[in-house]
Amino acid sequence: MMKERRFPYEVRMAYENEWEEAMALAWRTFLQFEADDYEPEGVKSFEDFITDNTLHRMFIMGAYQMFVALDGRRMAGMISVRSNSHISLLFVDAEYHRKGIGRALMNQLCGYLKNELGIKRVTVNASPYGVGFYHKLGFRDLKPEQRSEGIRYTPMELFV
Repeated sequence: MMKERRFPYEVRMAYENEWEEAMALAWRTFLQFEADDYEPEGVKSFEDFITDNTLHRMFIMGAYQMFVALDGRRMAGMISVRSNSHISLLFVDAEYHRKGIGRALMNQLCGYLKNELGIKRVTVNASPYGVGFYHKLGFRDLKPEQRSEGIRYTPMELFV
């Protein structure tokens, strides 16, 4: 009989004091894996989004949910949702890629949305780098790749 492997990371809703660390992780990972796929306007649009004070206030008020994956005290990944059903950010630190963290974050978020809010459908505007990951999780494309303010994305959905 094979012993079940325990997932070694904690995945939970983010605390208010984790905002800056989560946005720093998103920015660092974006620059490493995605920025080369964008025009300078797109890189600036992304930076403006993650540094927006209104977004931070929405998080503090509970109108913008975020979950984090932790390896001890180190943040390994983060996911956030706006309008209760649209994935806004999903980033996993490079050191933690291919370790199930993105899937665990997605499972935690979808479980929360379905069980706590009664949400049955989740959407995302997937970056070129993330499209394959979302397809593996069962998302389907809604439209071909789009461009807005220098950002390239593919609108996708998943029924949870």
